[in-house]
Amino acid sequence: MPQLSQLALVYQSQWFWLLLVLATIYFVVGRGIVSKVETTVDARDKQIAADLAAAERLQAEAARSEEAWREKMNAAHAEGQARAAEAKAKATRDAEKRVAKADLEVAAKTEAAAAALAQARKSALAEFERIAAEAASEIVAKLTGAKVTDKAASAAVTGAVNRA
Repeated sequence: MPQLSQLALVYQSQWFWLLLVLATIYFVVGRGIVSKVETTVDARDKQIAADLAAAERLQAEAARSEEAWREKMNAAHAEGQARAAEAKAKATRDAEKRVAKADLEVAAKTEAAAAALAQARKSALAEFERIAAEAASEIVAKLTGAKVTDKAASAAVTGAVNRA
């Protein structure tokens, strides 16, 4: 059959063109495009490495800034606590001064009141003794008809009051 005898010639031609196309693809793609892809991948790797280095640097810088901020805040808190303690101590001292002053005033008023009370008691006792002496003189005069001197009546009442 003539169709079958041509197969060897057709296959040889097809093999030739297949090898030529594959070689062209290998050299064009393998040598031209792959080197461009590798260059792009290398550039991308370098960019990623640079970005990671920059991120680490910025992260370290942010950590330093945060640490500085924390130190400032801690210092501000410590200063605030110191001022509050100082104000509290001052308020306590002022209150103690006011209480001491009030205690002195109360003590002075108490002493004055005690002195006034003692004077009033002494005055009342003297008035009581005077009235009791008059009453005793009048009672003795009405009961016995005898006249008792003011001095004797006063001495008798004073003696009776002291015994009681």
